Amino acid sequence: MFLTYLSVLIRRFIKDEEAASAIEYAIVASMVALIAILFLTNIGVRIRAMFNAILTGLGGTAV
Repeated sequence: MFLTYLSVLIRRFIKDEEAASAIEYAIVASMVALIAILFLTNIGVRIRAMFNAILTGLGGTAV
């Protein structure tokens, strides 16, 4: 009985298009959070320095 109920729930979840939208929003939110963490920590400072070095090497202005 439980397995039947679980399989019905899984099928309904797969067919539901709103679930896909929720997953997409969760992925975008996690990427934004990851970028914020990277730029607010030492790792972010080092990554920014590397990109600025590349940018100035290509003749641009560092940010």
